[in-house]
Amino acid sequence: MNHTDWKLLKEIAELEKTPQGAYNIRRNGQLDSRASTANIEITTKTEPDKPGIDIRIKSGTRNESVHIPVIITQTGMSEMVYNDFFIGEDCDVDIVAGCGIHNTGCETSQHDGEHTFYVGKNSKVRYVERHYGEGPGTGKRVMNPRTVVYLEEGASIHMETTQIRGVDSTKRETKVVAARGAEVVITEKLLTHGDQTAESDMEIILDGADANGRVISRSVAQDGSRQVFYPRMTGNAKCFGHVQCDSIIMGQAKISSIPAIVANSVDAQLIHEAAIGRIAGDQILKLMTLGLTEQEAEEKILDGFLQ
Repeated sequence: MNHTDWKLLKEIAELEKTPQGAYNIRRNGQLDSRASTANIEITTKTEPDKPGIDIRIKSGTRNESVHIPVIITQTGMSEMVYNDFFIGEDCDVDIVAGCGIHNTGCETSQHDGEHTFYVGKNSKVRYVERHYGEGPGTGKRVMNPRTVVYLEEGASIHMETTQIRGVDSTKRETKVVAARGAEVVITEKLLTHGDQTAESDMEIILDGADANGRVISRSVAQDGSRQVFYPRMTGNAKCFGHVQCDSIIMGQAKISSIPAIVANSVDAQLIHEAAIGRIAGDQILKLMTLGLTEQEAEEKILDGFLQ
């Protein structure tokens, strides 16, 4: 791998060298390198129409991680990948994914991926996914991730999804079904600029008694970019769900936040909040009195907002 490859891996997975533990690095549509461990096995799918991998984590696995980044440096490349995670009972693991595209040409480079998680009883999963685009070419950088999660009784998943910069178009689909006593926490951070477009369609189904769900969305739309966010929380039993959407709008950008909550049980407690606004002028002035330029002050505020 060259300097550009490692720069992409640093941006999306904080990797500066081959990771410890289990990993699968996909580069320009092909397997670059892979390692399994005694508790985590990664295998190539056998279906010819479903390229991707299966990740199987043994019951009782704790304090282990899996890295599965994808990088594309070939202009004009388009791929669809299917990755399935089978996580046993009583696990506690970290999974780091993400995609980085470096496009130097005039054709569109695109990565679409579908990740499906089957999380066993009382298991805990922390899932981090980052998307990033760069390159001097005029070709588009497109990413369309779909994530589906099935949580068994007492299981939990904490998802951190971030679109850092440089992605021209994205449609993000997320669906989580939580059984009795399960918990889902999703933190989504999104930055768009130029004429980029982003759509996030999220569905959380609290299916079992005492299930809990929380969605925290923070986004910034700059220049003439456009964002649409559709978070939906459904409670089918005694449960608690909270959806919070905060957005900063700048320039000629457009943002739509369309949350929905559906209670199918008298014991479902569901809340949604949504706010869209510009950066407060007094915040900028305060930082400028400390010696920052107006642009530096804006960047400092945005960095803090998206942390």
